[in-house]
Amino acid sequence: MADYKEGDIIKAQVSGITKYGIFVHVDSSYNGLIHISEISHDFVGDINKYVKMGEVIYCQVLEVNEIKLQLKLSIKNINYKTEVLPGQIMESRLGFLPLQKQLDNWINIKLKEYNYKE
Repeated sequence: MADYKEGDIIKAQVSGITKYGIFVHVDSSYNGLIHISEISHDFVGDINKYVKMGEVIYCQVLEVNEIKLQLKLSIKNINYKTEVLPGQIMESRLGFLPLQKQLDNWINIKLKEYNYKE
């Protein structure tokens, strides 16, 4: 049996989505619930905008019930997505700034390539 404790970040698979939260399968012994209040700091109108059935996500352990083998979990303070799906881009608070910083470098590389070919 796994030894979970408060604060642990674990992987879990979404096994159910209801109007009040997300049910997840953690391992062969434990299941968990991410209550709607533990999904985001913002208002959550549609839980399906955050997760999909069968998706594997990261969760933070809030409470462990050893008797019922259940975990109370949260995703609102962590990056809960385990991977970026094709066609899905993670949002950056920096916007285009990282690209802008590299632009002159990329232009110089291409100019050197063209000058070399002539």
